[in-house]
Amino acid sequence: MSVYDETITKIRQLPEPLVQEVRDFVDFLLTRHDQVRWQLWNQFSEGIDLSEADVSDYLANLEDYERRLERGEIAW
Repeated sequence: MSVYDETITKIRQLPEPLVQEVRDFVDFLLTRHDQVRWQLWNQFSEGIDLSEADVSDYLANLEDYERRLERGEIAW
């Protein structure tokens, strides 16, 4: 039996949620081995990292601002 056939046999034994994970992983492998798609993915993931970092900075600043309002250090 080939590796391909063994893999298909094992996949058929998995419950549906795990098959979905296998499908996602296969999509990842296909993307990783396609230079254009991989480059696009890296740019996208870097954008996500930046946007999340900006949100966390914003939230920290907002919390600080709210604490200062509560203490009366600043006013509207």
